[in-house]
Amino acid sequence: MAKVSLIGMDLAKEGIEFTFVQPLKECSPCGVKNVCFNLEPGRSYRIGAVREREHPCSVYEGDKVRAIEVEELEFTANLEYSQKLQEGSKITLKSMECGIFTCSNIEECNLMHRRQGVKATISELAEKLDCPKGLDIRKVRLK
Repeated sequence: MAKVSLIGMDLAKEGIEFTFVQPLKECSPCGVKNVCFNLEPGRSYRIGAVREREHPCSVYEGDKVRAIEVEELEFTANLEYSQKLQEGSKITLKSMECGIFTCSNIEECNLMHRRQGVKATISELAEKLDCPKGLDIRKVRLK
């Protein structure tokens, strides 16, 4: 069964991918906020279908949102290699809190745009990355 959420009219297009960040404080008095916020913060989704029904919304441009069906996407993160890092393993995401800002991998190592503590399953161990600290860092696909 597809998850249903709401999104601004200009973004309500089949195939668009987005990452749900967090509920907005401005939305607390809204009567349909539970439909908007039934997604998991830090997870990425693809719009599978756009429904015809529109709802009023003071946050989005045009003051309306449209109902959408979404599917959760796999995503990647960089993790320090250990024997526990195996395909099919369940993990809890934790930032490496690296301070080397010139490293091209800093966003995925520090989980920027992702929420720490999210539980995920490793679907694929990908390539070993070049780490300026000398750590054995692997790119992994998660679901």
